Amino acid sequence: MKYLAMKSNDIRQNLATEEYLMNSDEIPLPFMLFYIEKPCIIVGRNQNTLEEINQQYCEEHHITVTRRLSGGGAMYQDLGNLCFSFVVPAKDQRFGDFKQLVSPVVDALHQMGATGAEVTGRNDIVIDGRKFSGNAMYSRNQKTFSHGTLMYDVDTDAVAGALHVAHDKIASKGIKSVRSRVTNVRQYLAPEFQHLTTAKFRDELIKRIWHVASIDEARQNEYQLTGQDEQAIQRLVKERYANWDWVYGKSPQFTVKKRHHFDSGTIDARYQVENGKIVAVHLYGDFFGTGDVNEVAQALVRIPYAPAAIRKVLGRFDLQKYFLGIPDEQVINLLAEQH
Repeated sequence: MKYLAMKSNDIRQNLATEEYLMNSDEIPLPFMLFYIEKPCIIVGRNQNTLEEINQQYCEEHHITVTRRLSGGGAMYQDLGNLCFSFVVPAKDQRFGDFKQLVSPVVDALHQMGATGAEVTGRNDIVIDGRKFSGNAMYSRNQKTFSHGTLMYDVDTDAVAGALHVAHDKIASKGIKSVRSRVTNVRQYLAPEFQHLTTAKFRDELIKRIWHVASIDEARQNEYQLTGQDEQAIQRLVKERYANWDWVYGKSPQFTVKKRHHFDSGTIDARYQVENGKIVAVHLYGDFFGTGDVNEVAQALVRIPYAPAAIRKVLGRFDLQKYFLGIPDEQVINLLAEQH
């Protein structure tokens, strides 16, 4: 069995590499892929991106957001997380049977000391009742593809911050993520495996999956991307994984309500969003102002439902003309931000 340990730390590049290699016949089946990336969120194919993420937090912390081809829930990853993928003939794999497919990874973790690791529920690997791996699967062209995460030393505070939308009350038909208690597997490993880099952790897993004594020996089975491969992968990055329409525009229609009582009046804002863009805004309340508040509402129509985009539009207005006595920044925070 061949494998590829990707050099890129960009989730968009790595997902494009997965898709390209699955759809090509460059590597004989079965094969595995491994990758590590900078902070990012990957939402499932059928999810409402904006319902799953705290977009303000993601923008402030430079967290890349993209969408994958497979279903399931949203996942946060950073440089403390290791991703792995299996691509196998569809005829050899019952769809949804994650336990069979990930057993080489679980066996390797057992050998490294995490003997309590087990596949449970629909698609998770847990230890002591806490999740450290989530997996997703899809099939195409007689091939089944499964990818999963391994939280080795992930910033769990960022998981909570990036994946929690606390302020906006969004109602949509997107598939919701199931929040679970999470943990890092590092603390459950034998002492000699608790202070590795994520790349060294990956190499230790590879050695055990391929039953070899050294990573150099395992590399005899490593696939090397060609220049032609890399050109095709970059096209996929541009067309899909870094494409706003794919990441946000695939989100189903939804509505958002934002309401707050200020000393000078209450503002009640209602947004209707389709394909990631605002299609209607209604501003209600008992505030005072000499201007027609519908001018503000109409200016927000057709822009992306994103804090930066809304702030930019509101910055063009003398907001005291519409919301007398309510400080401009408080109006903007209500209408634009997630808290």
